[in-house]
Amino acid sequence: MILIQDQQNHDASFNLALEEYCLLNLPMDSSYLLFYVNAPSIIIGKHQNTVEEIDTDFVQERGIRVVRRISGGGAVYHDLGNLNFSFIRPYRPEHFNNYREFTAPVVAALQELGVPAELTGRNDIVVDGRKVSGNAQARRRDRMFSHGTLLFRSNLEDVVRSLKPKPGKLESKGIQSIRSRVVNIGDFLPGTTGMEEFKAALVAHLFPGQGGAAQYVLTAQDLAAVQALADSKYRTWEWNYGSSPSFNLQRVQRFPIGEVDARLLVEKGHVHSAKIYGDFFSDREIGDLEQALTGIRYEQEELRKVLSASRADEILDGVGVDDWVKLLY
Repeated sequence: MILIQDQQNHDASFNLALEEYCLLNLPMDSSYLLFYVNAPSIIIGKHQNTVEEIDTDFVQERGIRVVRRISGGGAVYHDLGNLNFSFIRPYRPEHFNNYREFTAPVVAALQELGVPAELTGRNDIVVDGRKVSGNAQARRRDRMFSHGTLLFRSNLEDVVRSLKPKPGKLESKGIQSIRSRVVNIGDFLPGTTGMEEFKAALVAHLFPGQGGAAQYVLTAQDLAAVQALADSKYRTWEWNYGSSPSFNLQRVQRFPIGEVDARLLVEKGHVHSAKIYGDFFSDREIGDLEQALTGIRYEQEELRKVLSASRADEILDGVGVDDWVKLLY
């Protein structure tokens, strides 16, 4: 196994592009291990509905990036206290969906460090019954990767809060995340203070007796291709939000003027239909607003622009554009 050179880049879009690039382009005469650490970000599973998984207000307040990955499974929160690992190797049918094949060496390394880790369920690593790692896989042609998280010293409050969607009824065909109790590995390693020290300890256990891990060094051409992939895919609204499955959104809120019941059908990231019901009084045709919303990109700033242009703040007394945005997004 070869260790892919650490790029010391904390941009989630870059790192997911790097992972996909390595999966597609590295010679498969060997297997590889890639480590990366992301700045605060939410990584959405390939088949998930992004807006169903996140607390959009909290994410925007904290400047948390939202990026979709190419593997399935649920949404996970990354920050500088979370270490991500990815085993990249030739595809074998008996290894796909066999998470024990890939997590066993990680569990063994943690145990050797004194952490009572174990694999539970299909793809989680737990310590004392609390989750420290979730894992997922992807396959392309004759190759695959199995990647996972390792909560070392993450902000657990943000882990929970960022993945808590706004209240309201939302029906989707997307795969929903399962919320789990979590704990930091660092709580069981009081003598290990930093991420680099933790990663070095894992590398020493995963590459025993090799006199140090052999490294695959990415060329300038490789890195340029990774940046191009990040720009064309992992930094785009179309991939991160527009690729979400179709969903129906219903949100109800009572204002002084009356109750407003908003319902949107969103397909391919755009509002396919909009209906607004309620017991309110208005001297404006609510159908005009419904028509203005239909066909637009379901994105917060796009909603704000259309609502402002439609003078939505004049439709219901005391209900401003910001109120409409919060209701609809």
